[in-house]
Amino acid sequence: MTAAMDGAPDALELLAGRGRDLLVRIVAAACSDRTLPRMADDLAGLVVRSARALTFCDVYVLDEDERAMEWSGPPVPLGEGDVGWVAAHGRARSHADGRGALPVHAGNATIAVLDVRSAGPCPPEDVALVAALADLFAPVLWSCRRLRTAQERESAAERFAERAVEAQEAERSRLSREIHDGIAQRLASLGFHLSAAERALPEHHPEALAQIMLSRTLCDLVAAETRAAIGGLRPPVLDDLGLPAALAALAREAGAPSAARVASVPPGAPGPAKPIDVTVTVTGELECALPDHVQTALYRIAQEAVGNSLRHARAGCVDLLLEHDRDRVRLTVRDDGDGFSIRDVFAPGRRPDTYGLRGMAERAELLGGRVAVTSRPGAGTKVEAVIPVRTGPGR
Repeated sequence: MTAAMDGAPDALELLAGRGRDLLVRIVAAACSDRTLPRMADDLAGLVVRSARALTFCDVYVLDEDERAMEWSGPPVPLGEGDVGWVAAHGRARSHADGRGALPVHAGNATIAVLDVRSAGPCPPEDVALVAALADLFAPVLWSCRRLRTAQERESAAERFAERAVEAQEAERSRLSREIHDGIAQRLASLGFHLSAAERALPEHHPEALAQIMLSRTLCDLVAAETRAAIGGLRPPVLDDLGLPAALAALAREAGAPSAARVASVPPGAPGPAKPIDVTVTVTGELECALPDHVQTALYRIAQEAVGNSLRHARAGCVDLLLEHDRDRVRLTVRDDGDGFSIRDVFAPGRRPDTYGLRGMAERAELLGGRVAVTSRPGAGTKVEAVIPVRTGPGR
């Protein structure tokens, strides 16, 4: 078989000699969906249909780590068996009973092996045909292998991002439970004791009574803020109804600030002194199309952006727009508040509180996306997050 390969004629000239139908099948296979293992199966079927004496063919492709040859069965380590030996040495190997293996070279590297069988000794013309097909499909298999590697790395990156988001949300859930079972319960107990102290205090101590009533008011405010923090750490609506419903709930909460939030704002300080107009617009089939970790990241970005508008911008209107366009999703949060100078906020030597802006950017970057913030004094602020979404069977 090796001698026959060494004397093989030019691939196209040899294949053309076998007839136009063979060339049509080759072109159809080479131009089909270039994915593994489909391309390897197409090449194996093409070999068997084209050769006169060959009854069997399997195509083994080098794995990403370049340590084994992959096919429909268990991987074959380099150096083991005929396939592993051919892959390791880059030379064909044949046997008198019609078994043989031929390498597929891309440059100086062996990227695949054709394992063939025949009923008896393999005719030289069939060996030459297999060698010609191997040469012709070498760049196609190389392209398929590179595409497979890229897809595997993309899948690995997406799995890492998903696990990272899940870990963040698990930590938020843990904090939510601890706050509920610890701080919230102690605040409730403190409220009961203050009520008991108020009832037990003699009427001729008006100053002490006023202090107890003030303490009860502060306790109620802290309890309300604690409940809001628990809900913000892990809103149940996100798990139960999905991202659009969670954004609508966020808008309702932001549009009608709680008594605790309003009362906690000192007079003259920036902040929501009255309800603001918050709208949500959703386009595209989001609930079925977006993975859970992407929905969670987008909700957190929206939560931070809306919170910034409430706490710092003195906005009267906040618009949320969620758009899904095939392979990406875009979230835009725009307000009509005070705005700020991007250059001043991120000026060298200054260390303002930019954790929220950085957190939004990090969440998007973890998923392969980006966040852009546009603002200027007196012109409001726009936060735009774009996150890619994988589509198709590999998602």
